[in-house]
Amino acid sequence: MTIATTRRALLGAALAAPAIARAQGFTRPIRFIAPYSPGGGIDTTARLLAGPMAQKLGQTMVVENRAGAGGSLGAAEVARSAPDGYTVMVDALAHTVNPFVIRNLPFDYATAFTPISQVVVLPQILVVPNSTPARTLPEFVAWAKTRPGTLSFGSSGNATASHLASALFLNRAGLDITHVPYRGGTAALPDLIAGTTAFVFATVSSGLQLVRDGQVRALGVTTLARIPPLPDVPTIAEQGFPGYELNEWNGFYAPAGLPAPLVSAYYDALKFALADATVKARLETLGAIPVGSDPASFAAYVREQRALMGRLVREAQIEI
Repeated sequence: MTIATTRRALLGAALAAPAIARAQGFTRPIRFIAPYSPGGGIDTTARLLAGPMAQKLGQTMVVENRAGAGGSLGAAEVARSAPDGYTVMVDALAHTVNPFVIRNLPFDYATAFTPISQVVVLPQILVVPNSTPARTLPEFVAWAKTRPGTLSFGSSGNATASHLASALFLNRAGLDITHVPYRGGTAALPDLIAGTTAFVFATVSSGLQLVRDGQVRALGVTTLARIPPLPDVPTIAEQGFPGYELNEWNGFYAPAGLPAPLVSAYYDALKFALADATVKARLETLGAIPVGSDPASFAAYVREQRALMGRLVREAQIEI
């Protein structure tokens, strides 16, 4: 080993030492960024995780809501933070969509973060009005094909998971149905119940009770396997659309360059939180499926989702 190489190695070890020490015991509160408004899904997930994660890490985690620009304002706060373990974030599917629908971002989603784990999957339900004659998804497709350009569908907003799931479905089914974006998924459901729109992809938390109460009809779910709350509702994939899958999901991130010991510490803390009985029960009420994937698997998943979302946004010509 040369003298220069030795010096570089010693310098690297010296720089890494504080981070490794912090992984063993944080010395000040940790900022936990939720890049959406209080009361929403991401905020709920962050606040559920913060308590048990703090217990495992031995330091308080303070949830900060930094809402705006589809989650990109909060993400920017994390992107410009030091990779010292004191700033982390939970983000939504928009993490892989924003690069394709928001212009002039001050950071690169692909390189600005350290992916640590996928937290949960939030399945969606394709629901239709009771006035629709179709009882199955193939029947709905056949019925809609006789009415090209005359039907509309609702979504929770442009470029949201609800919109993207709809766009992928329309693409695969070869349907011509007009998009009507609403200000949130709950806002789209009254018009669906009234029969004004032909379908909505609703989250389990917003659509499940309507299905159980008989106010709307569920024709399929967006996961590859059937979901426990609706075991009799087939997946879209098993009804003539093999491989179809487009769910909302939450991921856990830190700034790019987070040292490996801190990545491990956060991954362990997240797994600890997802195993907590209170957290599990609350996630179940939200229709969320816990994941807790390892950092390498999650990084690969994020890359895969980014490529898929990019293709879908371009093909469907989705804009904000």
